[in-house]
Amino acid sequence: MTELADHLADLTGFRDRDVMDVTLVTALREMLRPRSAGIYRCVGEPGDERWLTRARVTDNDAVPTSDPAWRPLSELPRLADRAAHHEAYTLESVVMVAGATNLCVFPLSTEREVFGVLEVETDAPLGLEAQRLVASVLRLYRNFHSLLDYSERDTLTGLLNRKTFDESFLKATAGPAAASTGSADARKSVEADAGCWLGMIDIDHFKRVNDDFGHLIGDEVLLLLARLIRSSFRTQDQLYRFGGEEFVVLMRCGSDADAALAFERLRHNTEQYAFPQIGRITVSVGFTRVQSGDTPSGAFERADKAVYYAKGHGRNQVQSHADLVARGELVVDTKDSDVELF
Repeated sequence: MTELADHLADLTGFRDRDVMDVTLVTALREMLRPRSAGIYRCVGEPGDERWLTRARVTDNDAVPTSDPAWRPLSELPRLADRAAHHEAYTLESVVMVAGATNLCVFPLSTEREVFGVLEVETDAPLGLEAQRLVASVLRLYRNFHSLLDYSERDTLTGLLNRKTFDESFLKATAGPAAASTGSADARKSVEADAGCWLGMIDIDHFKRVNDDFGHLIGDEVLLLLARLIRSSFRTQDQLYRFGGEEFVVLMRCGSDADAALAFERLRHNTEQYAFPQIGRITVSVGFTRVQSGDTPSGAFERADKAVYYAKGHGRNQVQSHADLVARGELVVDTKDSDVELF
């Protein structure tokens, strides 16, 4: 009992989902002595869902392993390729598979959604007592996830909130750890494709919405726009509401053109959507590539300047900070990195 209490204390000792997943599989290995234990998250677009390894440990591993969040989806196994995982995820039930090795797969969920599965691989079928133990630990895991959601997410839209941004920015821009292995050419290829972009989204004339229709309708617009943002970007992209009508996206992609396409998709989807009561609205978007050694405030300022330009030159458009500088529309003062508009 003391050992179990210690593991539960470890599980809730950090307000970090990555650490929590690692702690969970490590605790299960020590309590159950399985061949392996792993957490897999479902990522990707509908029709092309994949399994991302969040944390996995075997009886021979010193520490758990995981897939980097920016790993290309094409390299991940498809949802249907792992039948037991697929069944546990879609039916939200425990699935047992007997064979040379025995699998017990548990669905993982929060109050909002089922997001993945826990797999336990053992020599003999996992007994009922062990299954109840795992289920009890997963209830605590779910509750702690819900507490993290409460502290990290905007209460209106469900997107990440402002206070989580700085830490997420530093983690997302640290660079692929996988790039440290393999040939020099392979490392260069990974590094070249591992760009991180920050985009700011601002609703055009949102004050008019609140003034003309009231704040309840304004809140509905924010909620519906948040849904459009979710549907316009990928599961692994990090989506924030910074407050008011300001939203932020942090994502990885191959080039400035790829980032522009993603933000243009959102702009188009918003322009075409018929919002109840008010009809059509538009958004202005500015984005920038995160540079080596960037601080959150430095990248944020460049994206903000691009949004400011977009709103001052017609609104309802997507502007790249780098493109504006290349065209001479913005001037970068290399001495203090201030940007001035002509």
